[in-house]
Amino acid sequence: VSWLFNPTRSEITSLDSGNIDDILNNADVALVNFYADWCRFSQMLHPIFEEASNVIKEEYPDKNQVVFARVDCDQHSDIAQRYRISKYPTLKLFRNGMMMKREYRGQRSVTAIADYIRQQKSNPIREIQDLEEISSLDRSRRHIVGYFEQKDSDNYRTFERVANILHDDCVFLSAFGAISKAERFSGDNVIYKPPGENAPDMVYLGSLTNFDLIYAWTQDKCVPLVREITFENGEELTEEGLPFLILFHMKDDLESLEKFQQEVARQLISEKGTINFLHADCDKFRHPLLHIQKTPADCPVIAIDSFRHMYVFPDFSDLLVPGKRKQFVLDLHSGKLHREFHHGPDPTDVAPGQPIQDLASSPPESSFQKLAPSEHRYTLLREKDEL
Repeated sequence: VSWLFNPTRSEITSLDSGNIDDILNNADVALVNFYADWCRFSQMLHPIFEEASNVIKEEYPDKNQVVFARVDCDQHSDIAQRYRISKYPTLKLFRNGMMMKREYRGQRSVTAIADYIRQQKSNPIREIQDLEEISSLDRSRRHIVGYFEQKDSDNYRTFERVANILHDDCVFLSAFGAISKAERFSGDNVIYKPPGENAPDMVYLGSLTNFDLIYAWTQDKCVPLVREITFENGEELTEEGLPFLILFHMKDDLESLEKFQQEVARQLISEKGTINFLHADCDKFRHPLLHIQKTPADCPVIAIDSFRHMYVFPDFSDLLVPGKRKQFVLDLHSGKLHREFHHGPDPTDVAPGQPIQDLASSPPESSFQKLAPSEHRYTLLREKDEL
């Protein structure tokens, strides 16, 4: 198979600790293949990846428009650890040096990879031709709308950079010149239109040329504090490397979800970045519930998945008790939850996690870490199974 696909013009860039930042920071789009030579899936991907690079290079000849690169994870374990690579091969997309949270999970074929790059190079912003279009937006989605005097401006270029990174999380729209004039009462303007017919708009008040500021504001609006975990995004969420605080609730139990969201925002906003706040459908995720000896009849249930074990919040009705859920999370970070499950409550404390097994035994194993194993990558879990 190799000789059939062996390219003569391949320009795959090998990355190491000395060149990775410079190459990725200067690339509009970079697709990086994290591989291991001993992995047969990596060996199968090499010629396909190289041929896809040749196809795309014909369409985007500028060396900084699209970069195809690779990292030997055995030789450069520091880079693999930096990007939390645990499966081979893993294809990660970068924009101007920033790694996108959604890795490539499409077909491992020349056509599919090339189409993926073309999609990434397409304009993520839809231009509005009439402000009446705003009234017909799908209000079940999040929208970021930019009103600019002209397209050829630093303000719009910054907006475009942000849209390139976050277009999977929000719908981005723009209007220019006379069309946007009514919305530019104090200059160029960017607003967030949240989901819901009656939800009020929010206006960005910072500098439109400060990428860090507008990116942070937009990310906060486009990526909800409490996200839903599904079978489709489960592996993606685990790869963010943060433990989960999960509300298991019945799909039509919106009241519990609203309480959970409100209390996360009130008690745990400072923990954003150290733990992922999620909610899950009890019916769909019966298996993780079984790990903590629960069924859908017990929902709503709050639990932490540390990727080693799962710990249950004692009583959902304690959700509103000031500081109680905050302490639950802090006890995870300090190791107290793990310690008390193995050795019993600290002498002066009441165990914060529900003791669902005998104290002499281990708490339930993590369930979500194994949620969505890939059929086209080698994982340490597979190695363990095969042995």
